[in-house]
Amino acid sequence: MGLRTVRSREALKEAVGEWRAAGERVALIPTMGALHAGHMALVEAARRPGTRVVASIFVNPRQFGPSEDLSRYPRREAADVRMLSDAGCDLLWAPPVEEMYPAGFSTNVSVGGSLVAGLDGAARPGHFDGVATVVLKLFNQIAPDIAYFGEKDFQQLAVVRRMVADLDLPVEVAAVPTQREDDGLALSSRNVYLDEEERRRAVALPRALGETARAIARGEPADAAIAHALAQLSAAGFAPDYVELVDALSLGAPEPGSPRRLLVAARLGTTRLIDNVAVE
Repeated sequence: MGLRTVRSREALKEAVGEWRAAGERVALIPTMGALHAGHMALVEAARRPGTRVVASIFVNPRQFGPSEDLSRYPRREAADVRMLSDAGCDLLWAPPVEEMYPAGFSTNVSVGGSLVAGLDGAARPGHFDGVATVVLKLFNQIAPDIAYFGEKDFQQLAVVRRMVADLDLPVEVAAVPTQREDDGLALSSRNVYLDEEERRRAVALPRALGETARAIARGEPADAAIAHALAQLSAAGFAPDYVELVDALSLGAPEPGSPRRLLVAARLGTTRLIDNVAVE
């Protein structure tokens, strides 16, 4: 059978129920569409014998701020369907907004603490409440055994893991490494916003990130290395939101002996790009 698309909770429940009755596992890949090779890496990771793969496409209005790009976020379902079908995905869950948030919907899921105190939690107030709310709904609707997320959205991954642990959700959260273009730019649905000149300059982001991570790993002071990265990004035409070294587990200040992660968010023209790398 090829890819099946469902848009109602009843049809979704029926499809997943058939697999459960047959003793099959279910893997979920939550997306907002405008799919690319990074998403297909999630599908590839999810495909296992005895496992059915569900991808969701839902441009979640609750994770966009009032001045953000909800109205122009790329939507191209026909192309997404072809990609998912070619990749071997079994089911696409593509609900309309009114199916996900019926009239009167008034519940909000909020993860607190250091995971959301800084980085995009500070730059985009309310964003992660929207993420946690929609992901919890997807988990409840599909009841996956495992859900796959890309490491490019590292703070989102941490928030989802915290929610799963805190609420005792019976789902495994699996991380897939960031997929990149040949020049190092992290694959992102928002890359389509970049014009030709911006795309050429965008490579400065992963270059600065990698150089800074290597400098810190060599023992250079983090503040000086980050200041240099900010100057590099500004020289390339970026307006940085942050370049920050954090504890990879708490996303707070690095703890001695804990893994470290370097995260960046910066705007190039009207496009906001994020990325991150481990600091070994």
